[in-house]
Amino acid sequence: MQTIDQINFNGKRALIRVDFNVPLNDQFEITDDTRIKAAEPTINKILDEGGSVVLMSHLGRPKNGPEDQFSLKHLVKELSKRFGTEVKFSEDCIGDRSQELSTNLNPGEILLLENLRFYKEETKGDAEFAKKLAAHGDIYINDAFGTAHRAHASTSIIAQYFDTKGSGYVMAAELANAKKVLEECERPFTAIMGGAKISDKIMIIEQLLDKVDHLIIGGGMSYTFFKAMGGTIGNSLVEEEKLDLAKSLIAKAKEKGVDLQLPIDSIIADAFDNRANTEVAMNGAIPDGWMGLDIGPQAREVFAEIIENSKTVLWNGPMGVFEMPNFAQGTIRVAEAVVGSTENGGFSLIGGGDSAAAINILGYGDKVSYVSTGGGALLEYMEGKVLPGVAALEG
Repeated sequence: MQTIDQINFNGKRALIRVDFNVPLNDQFEITDDTRIKAAEPTINKILDEGGSVVLMSHLGRPKNGPEDQFSLKHLVKELSKRFGTEVKFSEDCIGDRSQELSTNLNPGEILLLENLRFYKEETKGDAEFAKKLAAHGDIYINDAFGTAHRAHASTSIIAQYFDTKGSGYVMAAELANAKKVLEECERPFTAIMGGAKISDKIMIIEQLLDKVDHLIIGGGMSYTFFKAMGGTIGNSLVEEEKLDLAKSLIAKAKEKGVDLQLPIDSIIADAFDNRANTEVAMNGAIPDGWMGLDIGPQAREVFAEIIENSKTVLWNGPMGVFEMPNFAQGTIRVAEAVVGSTENGGFSLIGGGDSAAAINILGYGDKVSYVSTGGGALLEYMEGKVLPGVAALEG
């Protein structure tokens, strides 16, 4: 696969698939600019070399064509400020007018195309739609690792229409850091898996059991394990149909000599509400009418000690309902421990999604080794799956 550093952009139009699927508030202001910031070096490199840039992305999940709340026009002001030039905007991503705008771009100029997902052809991987998009550039660069696991028109199908194509800095860094964890890890290697459901993480957990020394499980998914072991979990989240799977994962960990750590205790609440009454309970002994919404104080310290003494850490998923302050302490303590491990010379990879949001909200983004911008794509890559967006660049 060619990287951006092996391509000459002088006098060329680079069509870049970026991941500008950023959160917006009610005033359409960007509330987390991590993904835009990540794409800046790729865009600046092309502009500095005398090229022009056409940016294409999706935003949200529009269902029936154009919707104002999902328009990329809301990003134009911020992008113009960031790149110190007026970013042009095309109200469509294909068609005569958008083609005219991209054809007439001068070196140093940037054009942002409207949301690709306003067309169903994008997610269907339609070749004709991809061909129309391809007409916007001389060179194709994919820097949207977060969508690399989708065989969409702009992420994989489009590449066949270009002689010159390659990965941007985000894509290259994501792959390099994932490989570092998978193939070059120093030991002890600890993986921390959180979030609501085991079903979202089965494949990655099974892969990791062949690689890690410690596997820490937190978040809502842990209660399925406790119920599988015969414990009482009150009203805590549970996947009844995954109880046998949870038992088999416990057995596999034992068989492979992996230290599988479940939280000793939980912060429990009598309602799914930040203002609910709370108590601390031992896991496996949560009373009826109560639910676990965060790992407890003992679990925090056990997890933190393992993490801080690890040389490689992979973290995907919060330890509790992080968006509610009263149930955020477990996630905060784990984040602090990951920072501690990194400061002790370890390598830490934060696996996108909620974990990345937590690290950034806490201001620890620059205190860990790498924060992935692609949760689902990173997990699938680590599961050993071929990512269509990566394979298309290698063809």
